[in-house]
Amino acid sequence: MKKILVLLAISVSLFACKSEADKNEKIAQDNIKFYSNVWEVAINQGDISILDEAYAPDVVLHTVPETKGAANAKAYYANYVTGFSDREFIVKEIFAQGNKLTKYWIFKGKHTGDFFGIPATGKTISVEGCTIATIINGKITEERDFFDNLEFLRQLGLMPR
Repeated sequence: MKKILVLLAISVSLFACKSEADKNEKIAQDNIKFYSNVWEVAINQGDISILDEAYAPDVVLHTVPETKGAANAKAYYANYVTGFSDREFIVKEIFAQGNKLTKYWIFKGKHTGDFFGIPATGKTISVEGCTIATIINGKITEERDFFDNLEFLRQLGLMPR
């Protein structure tokens, strides 16, 4: 009888672990699909209105400058849409685990409009970066962007080589 109870306990434990792992994998895959779509629409299609629903009200973007709140985050990315024509945002690699997501990306475009107060230079840029995001209940709550800002400014012709 003890052996049966031990086997039953082990079986239940294994099933519970597998169920939790399956749940986390489903969350991760849903987040990848959601996040990929957000940036396809916002940057490539230029429709930043998707960010109204994508961001949590208290989202934090750990960028330069750090940005807090959904309206400010939307305004931050509006600079990329208005500042660059021929935009192309390419996700080279993306993976997630539960509520955390990482994407490796390339952003390309031609600087034909105002970009954070920088008048158009007409220069074409291509910059690579990485973003670590937290997505909770279908809302982006935090993003950390990493890319070479100096190289970005050099490509715009604003810093010497």
